Amino acid sequence: MSERRVLIKHSAKSYQKAGKKEKMSILDEFVKATGYNRVHAARVLRGHGRSHHFRNGVKVKAEAAGCFRRGRGRVYGSEVEEPLTKIWECLDYVCGKRLAPAIPAALESLERHGEIVVDEETRGKLLKMSASTIDRLLKAEREKYALRGRSGTKPGTLLKSQIPVRTFADWDEEKAGFLEIDLVGHDGGSSQGDFLQTLDVTDVHTGWSEQRAVLNKAQKWVFEALLEIRDLLPFPLLGIDSDNGSEFINHHLRDYCEEEKITFTRSRSHRKNDTCYVEQKNYSIVRQTVGYGRFQGSKSVRKLNELYDWIRLRTNFFQPSMKLIEKRREGSRVYKRYDRPQTPYQRLMGSDDVSQEIKQQLEDQFQALNLAALNREIRMIQQQLNRLLCPVGDRLRKAG
Repeated sequence: MSERRVLIKHSAKSYQKAGKKEKMSILDEFVKATGYNRVHAARVLRGHGRSHHFRNGVKVKAEAAGCFRRGRGRVYGSEVEEPLTKIWECLDYVCGKRLAPAIPAALESLERHGEIVVDEETRGKLLKMSASTIDRLLKAEREKYALRGRSGTKPGTLLKSQIPVRTFADWDEEKAGFLEIDLVGHDGGSSQGDFLQTLDVTDVHTGWSEQRAVLNKAQKWVFEALLEIRDLLPFPLLGIDSDNGSEFINHHLRDYCEEEKITFTRSRSHRKNDTCYVEQKNYSIVRQTVGYGRFQGSKSVRKLNELYDWIRLRTNFFQPSMKLIEKRREGSRVYKRYDRPQTPYQRLMGSDDVSQEIKQQLEDQFQALNLAALNREIRMIQQQLNRLLCPVGDRLRKAG
């Protein structure tokens, strides 16, 4: 730094006395030596040593030292990064926009159960941290994770004509209880033979999600899994919307919905965006926690459902999601506006359609949850599940 100041002082005197051609030569050498932008370098050489008079009588003389500005000090150090990384890991590596509103509840849970200890200053920094700052601090860790997707659904039968396509008149999406359902196959990249499926269910209004593993796409297993999920829901089941697969479009499920006064609709053929809520959960929950490997047999079903028993608690009580509330196009640009990120639990607690008794049960359950313990259980079962992965291709084996 002192060498650069000496260089500025020496070059400025020569520069201010030189003619136009000499100035260009001096400026070339100065830029090469300092690495300054050429315009900035010329300004430094012109102004060095000159006095500036202001109307209030103040006189200021420009010196080389004035050309150097101290950068802003670091606000978030390791004392913040360590607890932030722990919270991020416990919430399954969500993005900054979802992590920022989740930090208060996650931090409270971890502190309540003695999983994390932070002082008041660090807590204040964690709670006021912006989404962009979070993404910047976690950038190195985030680059380690990447996945891709795959799909497989066969069309249903002519029964589709008896099950209406979903319209705005059929559903009240401002009320909890209307679900989108879908199947996610665990085929490992090969559709040969039987392999496990996950029934994925998402409530449109609150984002509450449930998953159950089944042996295959047989209507019997899918229907039984749907009944299990209905018992887990903290609100009445009012409507079901599925794709056109035969595992959903069948007499058994249609008759059940008619008996239980449940609205049953289907999406348009080849329009995945009709069930966009559950399609998003297929990736963010099923693929990110289970992966893309192949699973077969009842042992894998039991282990996968054991995993989903823990996943549902972390997803519904701790992981916020954003809902699109406005989308408009102006020329070639599309503008989207989202609501404030909230967890499904928070959306239910703010709903007038949920009874106080149910809200109290949910609050008691939330207070008892230890986020770090949930994460440890999930990681342990994931490791056990990886040992049940099946080979694919010609080496497919039968699993029972």
